[in-house]
Amino acid sequence: MIRRLNCPICEKDLPLEIDGNHAIFPFCSQQCKFVDLNRWMNGEYVVSETLSPEQVYEELSQQETPPEYE
Repeated sequence: MIRRLNCPICEKDLPLEIDGNHAIFPFCSQQCKFVDLNRWMNGEYVVSETLSPEQVYEELSQQETPPEYE
């Protein structure tokens, strides 16, 4: 049995025509997609991870220097 996906905003079933290649996936509508974007822009969603100073240093040391700063 195939389980239908739900919109993460309104929790309605996604229409059958919305698959992983659709422009609004995983949302059911453009409106839900904009609601999600607005939440990111207002800081309601965050991706956070506590990093130790050693981890920060390691991340920075692995980055390549942009050409204009060489």
